[in-house]
Amino acid sequence: MEYTPVLYFLLALLPLLCLLKSRLASRTSHHGNSLRLPPSPWQLPIIGSLHHLHGALPHHALRKLARRHGPIMLLKFGEVPVIVASSREVAKEILKTHDAITATRPQTTTFKILSKRGQGIALAPYDDHWRQLHKICNMELLSQKHVQSFRTIREDEAARLVQSIASASASPMNLSKMLAGYVADAALRAIMGDRLRDRDAFIQQLAEGVRLAAGFSLADFYPSSRLAHFLSRSARKAEIHRAAMLELMDTVIGEHMQRRSDGEPREEDMLDVLLRLQRDGGLQIPLTMDNVKAVAIDLFAGSNDTSATTLQWTMAELMRNPGVMLKLQDEVRGAFAAMTKVTEEGLRELSYLHMVIKETLRLHLPSPLLLPRESIERCQILGYEVPKGTMVMVNAGALSIDPEYWDEPEVFRPERFEDTEKDFKGNEFEFIPFGAGRRICPGMFFGLANIELALANLVFYFDWSLLEGVSCNELDMTEAAGITVRKKSDLWVRATPHAMRAR
Repeated sequence: MEYTPVLYFLLALLPLLCLLKSRLASRTSHHGNSLRLPPSPWQLPIIGSLHHLHGALPHHALRKLARRHGPIMLLKFGEVPVIVASSREVAKEILKTHDAITATRPQTTTFKILSKRGQGIALAPYDDHWRQLHKICNMELLSQKHVQSFRTIREDEAARLVQSIASASASPMNLSKMLAGYVADAALRAIMGDRLRDRDAFIQQLAEGVRLAAGFSLADFYPSSRLAHFLSRSARKAEIHRAAMLELMDTVIGEHMQRRSDGEPREEDMLDVLLRLQRDGGLQIPLTMDNVKAVAIDLFAGSNDTSATTLQWTMAELMRNPGVMLKLQDEVRGAFAAMTKVTEEGLRELSYLHMVIKETLRLHLPSPLLLPRESIERCQILGYEVPKGTMVMVNAGALSIDPEYWDEPEVFRPERFEDTEKDFKGNEFEFIPFGAGRRICPGMFFGLANIELALANLVFYFDWSLLEGVSCNELDMTEAAGITVRKKSDLWVRATPHAMRAR
């Protein structure tokens, strides 16, 4: 989440905002002196704890604060109380013990605008609507059977990626851009049945929506203030984005339904499932067409950015660690040496490939703060009171590099997963790249399927090198802020077709 621009604006308005201090104090009096609240870093009037986030990415700043104030902290983002968890024990309390109490999403001004007219699943509050959509995702849209049905699409798009790299192998290439294109096309075809005519416009609009959701507007920090709502530019941008996104989805669904009416034989994609459920009815809560659009957008946004980001970080770490690259290439090339191409059929047996992906997710969580939760009633966490309506954040990025749980946590060493039961399913709270509990990412296996196949193809068909003059130790690994923490600079490399299976 990006706070710095808003923080500068708040500091500029501090004299004016101080006039609201007494009003805000009365509205936050529900904390009361009688409650045993978690420890807090020092706060400023009006802006609360926001100044502590200045100068660093939020998950790094919060990790630093936790070292001084403990694994559970109470912060104030403007007038919004926020609990931050930075240990395995606190994360388990939130995501397991009190999962039902903290399973809803905070309905910030931005979230409300983005989900207006048709709620999807990612930002929806924990209610009957969300439970129904969650069941649809698990039983139909993202079930293992349905994800497996898209195998041909993934293999086709992976082959296209290999061909694109091979045709550009004589020159430096922007691998980040190529990986993003592969993930986008594979996801779009599985969700919506085909590549989109306006794919770039669609992805650009989605990126704007993710950017808006990642940040807090002035109205989000001060939901009770009419002045904050009046001054908030993010709210107006969210309105514009929502209208443009719905218009794009009208075009997408229109094209999709036209292809179906033309009688084209094809497997049922995710949009087909949603339209069938919307058309046939029989659900406890009827799906509107706007619900269909919102869920389709959530499916793509959730799978696209995280998968592309993870692939980019994986290849960057392999470039920095040539020994790991060689070991992975030996495994993949040995497994598929007798075959004409890399297929999904043999991926399950590639244990080192899965270790590499796990280690990448440990060091480079796409969403290190997960998505925020909110307590729907008062509860206790490790003896501290968490009042109703408090935003709850789990710093999963801090957990995955905590030396209490990991030996040499800053070192990229996939072998650490060789003799461990740690997986992606949210049972080991020091390693929760997809979250845990009721709000664990429903598209986890869909995203992993795209990552695994692409990575196997990349290391099977090509030998990789950095550009001339760039050593392994000099590769820029700076992070860029957002809901997903990407590599700030694109990954530029050279690819040499491997002689054993050059195309």
